[in-house]
Amino acid sequence: MTQHSHHHGGHHGGHTSAHEAALPDLLDLDAEIFGSYLDQVADWAGLRVRETPHRVVDVGAGTGAGSLTLARRFPAAEVVAIDRSEVMLERIRTAAHAQGLADRVSGVHADLNAGWPAVEAADVVWAASSLHEVADPDRVLRDMYAALNPDGVLVVVEMDALPRLLPDDLGMGRPGLESRCHEALARMDWNAHPNWRGHIERAGFVDVEERNFTSEATPAPPSAGRYAHTFLSRVRSALDGRLAVDDRDTLDRLLSDDGPDSVLHRGDLTVRGSRTAWIARR
Repeated sequence: MTQHSHHHGGHHGGHTSAHEAALPDLLDLDAEIFGSYLDQVADWAGLRVRETPHRVVDVGAGTGAGSLTLARRFPAAEVVAIDRSEVMLERIRTAAHAQGLADRVSGVHADLNAGWPAVEAADVVWAASSLHEVADPDRVLRDMYAALNPDGVLVVVEMDALPRLLPDDLGMGRPGLESRCHEALARMDWNAHPNWRGHIERAGFVDVEERNFTSEATPAPPSAGRYAHTFLSRVRSALDGRLAVDDRDTLDRLLSDDGPDSVLHRGDLTVRGSRTAWIARR
């Protein structure tokens, strides 16, 4: 993985190499700004496990925000981060070393579309914003079931909707730019995923629970400008030729590095996001 080929877990498809090169930074910024849900979901998983976890597997780990959260939450556990990107895995190794967790966090280079890697049985399998990226999620869920110890816990997390960063009225162009962009991206199946409950149950899991977690910050943190610039650059690229001329021009003004309307310098950015998590037991 990143069973991540767009962003947010699901990264959004069809991007240039420049966008892909910027993806690790975008994922780290996303975790910095919206990552409060990670501790909440990890705590919830901690309430569901019946014994102290000794091995946790993070599927489609990206830059490792989830892996490191899990390592802190389960201090007796080895955390195995699976990703198909060596760049992402190197980010995880660097971050784990910086946080004093290198002895418990390891990386496995694997593409789940080719099959489940040779990883020892786990007590927790965690898939945040990655399950919708695989070609056959039902097969991967069966693989996850087989990879868990009896009474092991599965955690699946998805983004409910794309992040909200802009005020409705920017004072430039027509109000509602962000909503129109999100509607256009939805028509392209950006971040599309089902409610995984039925799929999880069909894979053999029981005791499925579902919860929503929201992230909101007012005022937006200092890094919100960099996040908005990187994320909206991907949006601008994906919607090239699909936006009205005035919306395209407004986006270009927002994405200028030095212009007065640039998201890098605005004081009216917002931070609003939400995730859905499903937890189940083998």
